[in-house]
Amino acid sequence: MAAESLGAWVDRLQSGGRYCFVRDEAVRGSGLSPEAVKKALQRLARRGRVAKLKDYFYVYVGLLSAAALHGATQQQPQEFQVVTDRPVRVIRAGRARLRFFASRYVDIAAVMEVKTPTGPMRVSTPETTAVDLVRFRSSAGGLGNVAVILEELSSRLDPGRLLAAVRRVGEVPCAQRLGHLLDRAGQRRLSRPLHGWLESRRPRMLPLRSGRPFRGSPPDRRWRLWLNPPLEAEA
Repeated sequence: MAAESLGAWVDRLQSGGRYCFVRDEAVRGSGLSPEAVKKALQRLARRGRVAKLKDYFYVYVGLLSAAALHGATQQQPQEFQVVTDRPVRVIRAGRARLRFFASRYVDIAAVMEVKTPTGPMRVSTPETTAVDLVRFRSSAGGLGNVAVILEELSSRLDPGRLLAAVRRVGEVPCAQRLGHLLDRAGQRRLSRPLHGWLESRRPRMLPLRSGRPFRGSPPDRRWRLWLNPPLEAEA
């Protein structure tokens, strides 16, 4: 009966928009003893109802999963992507796959509550999502895919909030690549504040794609990038 009692408590927690908890909360909330909670959690984990992570961490839904929740209709991520403040291994709970991305900025990132069929979730704002997609671009399908997502999200992005999201991270290369992608999408209204912020930092020329040859590549001098190769040539 302990697992059923704890399972009911987990259901109530989820219906209220909570998707993580620590063991002490489960003891207080379920009315079970610590030992009973321990055993009940083990049984629920075997059923795929819960997955053990860490005791304390900051976390929000991000990247492709956030983009889909914000209306990027072409995005059907094969995993649920979460941003957290420390490394966490990939978790499988039943058929679901949860992948975590460690970021030292997670506790100051702008997030919002988004209603879903299973309750509200803490999700990165469209602006934070745009920045994270560029930062973790290899896990978002590459810059070509990020460009498509940004076009879909552009109507939901605010220039001031986007600049604030970039400044929280403070990564100049991320701002250069994001600005290029926004210009490519015809979104100068969004990229203009980023360009002003970058100009004061005098960024050096960088390859659009790090780790690839760029000698002889055409330049984007506005964002000080070597286009190696342009996005249209990406396979």
